[in-house]
Amino acid sequence: MTAVELHHGAASDVGRVRETNEDAYLVAPPVFVVADGMGGHDAGDVASGIVVEEFGELRDRADFDARSGAEAVTERLRACQRRIREYAAGGRRTRRSRSPGTTVVVALLVEEAGAPAWLLANLGDSRVYRVHDGELEQVSVDHSLVQELLDAGTIRQDEVAQHPERHVITRALGGPGEDDPDYFLLPVQDATRLLLCTDGVSGLLDDAQIGAIITGTANPRDAATQVVAAALEAGGEDNATAVVVDVVGLVPDQDDDSERQPVSLEQKLGALP
Repeated sequence: MTAVELHHGAASDVGRVRETNEDAYLVAPPVFVVADGMGGHDAGDVASGIVVEEFGELRDRADFDARSGAEAVTERLRACQRRIREYAAGGRRTRRSRSPGTTVVVALLVEEAGAPAWLLANLGDSRVYRVHDGELEQVSVDHSLVQELLDAGTIRQDEVAQHPERHVITRALGGPGEDDPDYFLLPVQDATRLLLCTDGVSGLLDDAQIGAIITGTANPRDAATQVVAAALEAGGEDNATAVVVDVVGLVPDQDDDSERQPVSLEQKLGALP
């Protein structure tokens, strides 16, 4: 596989309203993770913390191809689901308290056809964006009620930010069922910068605001810090977390197809494990 050097930065803040930061993130090449916990104090932060612990098992590995990477991500998600359920079953929860849960978005560096690629996965409304040809583009698709309404044409894009059910998600870790993530595969030259973030960022800043920072700030640590700071300035109504990853020192060994689009891993590799 072509040698890849990664630079990265991360920032997280409790925000101006919440008492506990239920977000968690992992920066452990070749894997990067952001999780947004749900369930209130001593529940959501535990769920997101479990995600970070489990995906930490993948750190320092450089032997993933697209298929084995998908299998590893799926295995870790299942382990997270099992541990969150065990925690919920053993915890002291009142009738009014919510079961712990968490969203998750993952970026894993893998090899595809002898070249480095990003394997991306998401559950919930935490997002992954890429920078390609100097433009910020959302790769993941939110697993949320408002996204379903938007896709159905029931609401307009300009109605999303103020919709009363904008925080209702349709897939996550910790629920009674076992939700499947969406997978995407991108050649690294088509995603030389990635942004992983919680909805405490994307729910307060539109893509143009995020893009101005991400494409206009060279250092990934500064970019992550400035995105979170902008979310706080916009109200800070939720925990806000951002991880920015740059691909540097890449020596391509294949033609750079700038028109190549994100490919669903299910389409590319067949049935998921």
